[in-house]
Amino acid sequence: MVRASIRAEHGLAGLRFAATLLLVLLAGLRPAAADTPFPRDLVQAVLATAFDVVLDRALEAPAPGALGLRALQGAAALDPMLRTELRAGTLLLSRDGRLLLARPVPASTRGAGTLAVAVAALLDAAWQASPALRAAGADRVVQAAFDGMLDGLDPYSRYLPPAEAAAARIRRVGQSALGLQLAPGPGNAVVVAAIAPAGTAGRVGLRIGDRLLAIDGEPVSARRLAEAVAMLEGPTGSAAILRIQRGGRRLDLVLPREVVPPDSVRWERRDGILWIRLEAFANDTDQRLLAALEAGIEPGAMRGIVLDLRGNRGGLLTQAVAVASAFLTGGVVARTAGRHPDTDRTYLADDEDHAAGLPLVVLVDGRTASAAEIVAAALADRGRAVVIGSATTGKGLIQIVAPLANGGELDLSWARVLAPSGWPIQDLGVLPAICTSREEPEAVLALLRRGGSPAVPALGRVRPLRAPLPAAEVTALRAACPPAEGRESDFALAAALLENPAAYAEALGR
Repeated sequence: MVRASIRAEHGLAGLRFAATLLLVLLAGLRPAAADTPFPRDLVQAVLATAFDVVLDRALEAPAPGALGLRALQGAAALDPMLRTELRAGTLLLSRDGRLLLARPVPASTRGAGTLAVAVAALLDAAWQASPALRAAGADRVVQAAFDGMLDGLDPYSRYLPPAEAAAARIRRVGQSALGLQLAPGPGNAVVVAAIAPAGTAGRVGLRIGDRLLAIDGEPVSARRLAEAVAMLEGPTGSAAILRIQRGGRRLDLVLPREVVPPDSVRWERRDGILWIRLEAFANDTDQRLLAALEAGIEPGAMRGIVLDLRGNRGGLLTQAVAVASAFLTGGVVARTAGRHPDTDRTYLADDEDHAAGLPLVVLVDGRTASAAEIVAAALADRGRAVVIGSATTGKGLIQIVAPLANGGELDLSWARVLAPSGWPIQDLGVLPAICTSREEPEAVLALLRRGGSPAVPALGRVRPLRAPLPAAEVTALRAACPPAEGRESDFALAAALLENPAAYAEALGR
């Protein structure tokens, strides 16, 4: 699943407060006193942004009145005596049989601001009348309103309250390419919060919990955490000198700035088959894959390639496109689509098949998700690979991140990822040509060796499908090969398929 931001957070000014924001916001989480006013103006500003994003960009267009009602119902769930309803274009709020407030709602999806004014006023009235809401506190009321608002949209849209959003921003800001993550510590100290096992920081002896005093002689502070992270960056081949405090000792450590990306690709050549395992889709996965293909393919001596995507939870959309493109000669890899015109995109493959057309088998299982599903769908849909395994996760949505006035964030699904022929990955997942979750491996292996191929019957029904899919149809299709963990026998099935060109061609659908 890929995220995009509707407002870029450029510059250090917007990030310097992140380290201290978490502590400030946490202080506001205690229950409100009986005479504490509801922060109506702030809630109205938060809802105005949220309603605007949802009404304009959600996968399915909600009616403004229904959206406002769901928000009110979420908050009203904190007090069983509160009742909300939508009647003739008006939102009604009552408690204990007594009408508290009524507000009209706009009919147009362009009325997000007007809707926010109405819902904020109704929440304020509920706050004044309900001891339960005041006991919960304003943050909990807002969270409950978002829970109601987002319920039923899709599985991945969510609201991050201020404390969680601030922590997420700190994690994003504190990450360094040197293989360490910085975080605020006591007394505005900067401490090492995490160390990548293969990174430079771990190799020179830096430890989690070390207090960072200075970088290249410049003192650092948690008040300027973003600046500290920026100081760690520099050209490859240079070095950063870190002065740290560890207990009662002060140490100077030299960290060479090297490119040590995560090892997302592993490969070996065995019995004329190139076995490639993709652990994730990181920034350099495509380059590592190309290197594996170049080094692993022995001209004139190869039976095929096995691409293992089992357990791969995905990563970057751009990397998924690049990985699939390595095995294709032009044409569509994937499409994205949604209500908003900015979601309509087509991703194309390059003109060179770096595997030189060698037979290709892709292994998947019930844990294969997101970017890994995009690769499997593209290669299967284009007739380039035979997929072996079980139905995959079915995670094919793209989110945008909308910053909110209270420091929180709204993650909203706004686009679907589609296979080249147009069917949606979300919910359905990728169905294999050879299923391992219903058939006994020995029986499948025997059939393959005789030149047969036990293709999943549901495959022929997938290509014409278009979003949104009825839940009953998704359930029926996935039942043909239910999700399951990969097995050791998957390797033998892949090898047997590549050993038998007739069975491979049949499974490929040629």
